[in-house]
Amino acid sequence: MKYLKRALKIIFGLLLVLAIVALIFIIVDKNNTSYLNINNIPNSSKNSYLITNINIVPMSNDTILSNKTLFIKAGIIEKIDDSISIEGVEIIDGQNKYLSPGLIDMHTHLWDKQELGLYLANGVTTVRNLWGYSMHLRIKENLDNDKIIGPMFFSSSPKLTSPHDLGDDKVQVNTPEEAKKLVIEYKKRGFDFIKIYAGLKDDLYQAILKQSKASGISIVAHPSREIPYLNQFHSQIASIEHSEEIVQQALDYQLDSLKVEPVIQKFVSTNMSFCPTLTGYYKIFEMLEKGESILKTEPVHYINPLIQKVDSKVQYNRWANEKINNSSVTKNIYQQHQFHLYVLKKMHEEGVNIVCGTDAGIGITAPGYSIHQELAFYKDAGMSNFEALKTATINPTKTHKEFAQMGTIEIGKLANLIVTPNNPLKNLNVLSKPDWVMVKGRKINKTTLNEFVDNAKDRSNLLVTAFRYAEYMLVEK
Repeated sequence: MKYLKRALKIIFGLLLVLAIVALIFIIVDKNNTSYLNINNIPNSSKNSYLITNINIVPMSNDTILSNKTLFIKAGIIEKIDDSISIEGVEIIDGQNKYLSPGLIDMHTHLWDKQELGLYLANGVTTVRNLWGYSMHLRIKENLDNDKIIGPMFFSSSPKLTSPHDLGDDKVQVNTPEEAKKLVIEYKKRGFDFIKIYAGLKDDLYQAILKQSKASGISIVAHPSREIPYLNQFHSQIASIEHSEEIVQQALDYQLDSLKVEPVIQKFVSTNMSFCPTLTGYYKIFEMLEKGESILKTEPVHYINPLIQKVDSKVQYNRWANEKINNSSVTKNIYQQHQFHLYVLKKMHEEGVNIVCGTDAGIGITAPGYSIHQELAFYKDAGMSNFEALKTATINPTKTHKEFAQMGTIEIGKLANLIVTPNNPLKNLNVLSKPDWVMVKGRKINKTTLNEFVDNAKDRSNLLVTAFRYAEYMLVEK
């Protein structure tokens, strides 16, 4: 008994020390991200403006509304006209620049608050996080309550899969009854969507579908390898993710234009939204092509430091070893990327609702920056600038009811806006460096956006991220 008491004291002492260390790191991290506090943002108390002399890219139509005036009241677009007279409202001279809806990245993995600033600096005013846990609910609450500045934030639940699909990044579900309880719990906790993953078996899949419908929460699907691809289209699913999963699951790694046609037609007949995440896959080719030096390139410096160590480096080593054993792997990956573009072109021609997502936050796919590469790929697939920009603005509003008030510049819509010196419908690249950004009517100037970028580069929050991931393991697993 004496030894047991001593052991318990030692364990308690270690737990106390760990709790104190964790608290210290969290306090330090809070101080390091204080620049995102709403009170530290210039003019953050204002969300009503009159913007004059501005060219509007409405995205409801392929047009430019030249030299307009726009009235924003309490974060909502109240009026658009040639001239508007409102007393007592600050006037912003648009200087004949271009006003576009803020961009929406529909497939991200967010690891820390610093990434919120990176998204804004790249014109992204809404993100859909697709691997949720407690940290994300706290961030979402702070954003919704205007305690911190950042893009509008929507998060899925943790990733649900079957017991045989191992990995600490997923929640292994054992029975349909457990699956139903998790859906109910995740909805109650405040997650916006349910995320299902690659190892999910049909009995669990059906249970999640049924309970999600009963609970009124939609599903985002990473297609399961345990269910035929064409059997995974259901009205409760908001979108299906990843071009590579079409090749690897539906086509069994065959780049076959004939065999992919039934897949495309299934998207058409079910009105299913598709999120290609071309950038995440293309980064494999970049690693193979450029070698280890790519880990030291500028965009990678903006990836969370823990991810750089446990994912970026691991992914690079995996593909570097593959290249040693298979000299044709670089060519094969590039050919599959080209096939992804072909599939996307055909989907676009058939009217599939394509939503822009990048898989940002894992591997070497940097938050914020990746959306501009993704949009460039859509142009490679044959889209016009307007058609590509639709995937990151109006198309997501057709995917989730929660996004209905975004995506276009129209009366009654949220003032989630970006201003660029030139017309994005002529050159999408201008969107990567906005002059200023607005979220829910709060204007963030260029100086502040630059500070967001500077504060996120090579940040030193590795241990804080590790503590938060440990929390995820304790709470969700």
